[in-house]
Amino acid sequence: MPVLDLAALPQLSRAERLTALDDWLSGLLADALSATPRSARRRGAPPTGPVEAGIALVAVGSLGRREPPPHGDLDLVLVHDGRPEIAALADALWYPVWDAKLRLDHSVRTIAEAVAVAGDDVKAGLGLLDARHVAGDPEVTAALRAATLGSWRQHASRLLPQLRDLRRARGRQVGELGFLLEPDLKEAYGGLREGQVLRALAAAQLADEPPADAGEAYTFLLDARDALQRATGRASDVLVRQEQRGVAEALGLADDDALLRRVSLAGRRLAFVADETWRRVDAALVRRPRGRYRRVRREPLAEGLVRQGDEVVLARDARPAADPGLVLRGAAAAARADLLLSPYTLKVLAVHAPPLPEPWPPEVRWSFLRLLASGRSAVPVLEQLDQEGLLARMLPEWDRVRSMPQRHPWHRFTVDRHLVESAAAAAELTRDVDRPDLLLVGALLHDIGKGWPGDHTEVGVVLVRDIAARMGFSPPDVETLVEMVRHHLLLPDVATRRDLEDPLTVDRVVEAIGRDAALLQLLHALAQADGAATSASAWSPWKAHLVAALVARVAARLGSAPVPDPVLEPTEPQVTAPAPVIPGPTEPVTVGVEDVLDGQQITIGAADRPGLFSVCAGVLALNQLDVRAARVSVEHGHGTLVFAVRPRFGRPPVPEILADGVRAALEGTLPLADRLRQREHDYSQDRPAGRPPRISWFDAEATGATGLVEVRAADRAGLLYRLTAALADAGLDVGSATVETLGADAVDAFYVADPGGAPIAPQQRERAERALVAAARGDAPDPAALGAVEA
Repeated sequence: MPVLDLAALPQLSRAERLTALDDWLSGLLADALSATPRSARRRGAPPTGPVEAGIALVAVGSLGRREPPPHGDLDLVLVHDGRPEIAALADALWYPVWDAKLRLDHSVRTIAEAVAVAGDDVKAGLGLLDARHVAGDPEVTAALRAATLGSWRQHASRLLPQLRDLRRARGRQVGELGFLLEPDLKEAYGGLREGQVLRALAAAQLADEPPADAGEAYTFLLDARDALQRATGRASDVLVRQEQRGVAEALGLADDDALLRRVSLAGRRLAFVADETWRRVDAALVRRPRGRYRRVRREPLAEGLVRQGDEVVLARDARPAADPGLVLRGAAAAARADLLLSPYTLKVLAVHAPPLPEPWPPEVRWSFLRLLASGRSAVPVLEQLDQEGLLARMLPEWDRVRSMPQRHPWHRFTVDRHLVESAAAAAELTRDVDRPDLLLVGALLHDIGKGWPGDHTEVGVVLVRDIAARMGFSPPDVETLVEMVRHHLLLPDVATRRDLEDPLTVDRVVEAIGRDAALLQLLHALAQADGAATSASAWSPWKAHLVAALVARVAARLGSAPVPDPVLEPTEPQVTAPAPVIPGPTEPVTVGVEDVLDGQQITIGAADRPGLFSVCAGVLALNQLDVRAARVSVEHGHGTLVFAVRPRFGRPPVPEILADGVRAALEGTLPLADRLRQREHDYSQDRPAGRPPRISWFDAEATGATGLVEVRAADRAGLLYRLTAALADAGLDVGSATVETLGADAVDAFYVADPGGAPIAPQQRERAERALVAAARGDAPDPAALGAVEA
């Protein structure tokens, strides 16, 4: 029996691994033929020399494509001419493979059986297109390949739509390779499977062979998968976060971000070529009515451009080399008509289009704005320009953000696609602003600084000043775009982390943007577009409500709008349950629940006492309610706490349960700390990360004796409870709080004050900081470390 060195196999190159496997399998077939009893052989068909006629071992799948991964399956078909001893021969062949601990996907078929299966099963047909002779009678393999290819072409009109739907469904399930932080290199849309599909479409004679750059992208993904499987020692196609650095080093790349960017570029190229190819295939599969051929109607769209079928092509009198505005004019015409530029037109423009003059002529800038204003239909057109290098030719800064990964889990897209999606979302808001042109350009460029080292906002301000001037905007418009980039995070940050009822919060925004109502209008629309292009988690209805409330208050300060209602007041509240009154030891505890935008508003009333805020926050956390904002008011010894919450698992809060929990916690019969610690143990997603918490005081935003402290820490069960308990232990009262969760991190801001009304002393601030750090880490507060707190 031939010997295969399994330990050395994964370390070989693909070509060496292929040779070793082929030689080993050839030997196994020869041994199997020798071991099969001659009496079981069909009479009249003895072995003819070294090869027995009528039997062939054929590789399909990755082995058939000459791409065996280090720890992949062996996909083998034993093809025969109908002999009765084939079962014994197959057993003699497969058992040594199993004994070698290799995973085997095997079948035994005649040529007619294989072709019948391929004609009914699109996956089987796709695999047989990669059939490659390994051992045995080569004429059998050649006959199988010819029959399979003929059947594939014959049934293309039925099989290819199934294959298209299969890949699109898989892409929806797994995601697009170009935008995943932990991509499936094989099954994600744009992955290795796309390269195999492209070859299958070419085999059906309905598409050309994939272009060379698509082949290069495919080869890189193969190299990445090989490096991944060597690193993990198993058959894995998912490039998980912890393996990315090692894979990057194996491929000679600078770091894991460089790896993810190369994977994204490769995946987007394969996806783009696949999309273009499927459009051609779909058009070819449409059955034309019988009769004389009719010429496709050509409809003029713009100067030098016509619509031909479902594409935009160059007119006969177009002069690409002498018309600098033709690229953007064509892109705008295509997007406005919800079409795409034809691949040939793109190639011609990429080769012949001259550089744009600087500054851009008004008609060129107008075409660019028309393209962006097309909204969703502009996204695929911009992707066409990007894939052909035309977008970076117009905006050289674009190359630095192409396929740049964003590690934050909120982000669905790479930086460049996020910018395009932001512009598409901004197109829906152009009627809400006085300068829609500035909104569209600002949305497209607000994160352009992420391609350079340093703070992306500061870098973006410098870049946008140059880009806007190059586009031909007037100096005042350039400054407005610069201010949009400078402050594009201002409204969301302030709205979600500061008390909107505090006048200093509004002062901060006015100080930043001046008394420019038009800029406020643009920043509000930009915040909406940016959030919508990030993810639903990043721009929830509640966050949108907070930003709108902040904008209303700033507008009122500027004199362009009436003073709005308090933020925590619900819009058209619907009381879901009465506020129960549960008798306590001294005073009743009342709990009311109302439906508000994107969640519920919970109002808790009880006798004021130190730590009341913390107790209520702990009870809410114990009931799986995420707090997003809170406010406390005390009058005549009675505390009223209003919380904006959202159920973590979709179950609405029950007033009776909450009231009972608050009462039990106040009486000391509910061990909140122990229960929350157990909950954190039960839910692994709530476990904190290793980064230390950060405590910041904002004296400039404090009011009188009230201080503002912000805590950035790993999110965990009961974090708000622990933080407010720590502040109470440090002798500080919490007046209001805003809470925001950014992926695995939480940003909690508290307005605190000394109960006696005195300014917060430095020693008290130090005690509070130590207590907050301990609470954020999950450590129990140490009264000795905090110091004695006078009653």
